[in-house]
Amino acid sequence: AMLVIDMQNDFYGHEAPLHCEGAELTLPVINKALKGARKASMPIFHISQEHRSDLSDFGRELERSKVHCVAGTFGAEFVEGLEIQDGDYFIIKKRFSSFFQTDLDLMLRGLGVEELIISGIATDGCVRATAVDAHQLGYFFKIVKDGTAGAFRDSHEDSLKYLCRLQKDVLI
Repeated sequence: AMLVIDMQNDFYGHEAPLHCEGAELTLPVINKALKGARKASMPIFHISQEHRSDLSDFGRELERSKVHCVAGTFGAEFVEGLEIQDGDYFIIKKRFSSFFQTDLDLMLRGLGVEELIISGIATDGCVRATAVDAHQLGYFFKIVKDGTAGAFRDSHEDSLKYLCRLQKDVLI
């Protein structure tokens, strides 16, 4: 299955509260990967972070982050140009990992998925947390290197190096 993580306005544009360096370069790469995934009949999951307007579900994240991805706001919407199609799946999460208290694992197992192709933002946050949990849950994973971006270029690169220590041939 292909996972597209947090391709949302609050992480993407230069004016975004949690802008990720190089995020704007990821969209064409992700859309190309989506075309390949569809051609291979892979299930596609669009993962989004979404929080309540009263901020009651942010948890510890607000100690270091600005308010972001509030339900019903422009910032929580997927970026314009992301190629979403009928039949794609959607997962809403409250924490970094796409697996934490969501039904992603249940859906993947129900679909017989054993390997994940992961793209999106932020490599040093949600992408990394999702890949680590995927590894711990027994999934193989690959990272679309140019289809990811982190809060900062150095933490992005460090996260990719770390993920390459978990499994072989991680970067595609």
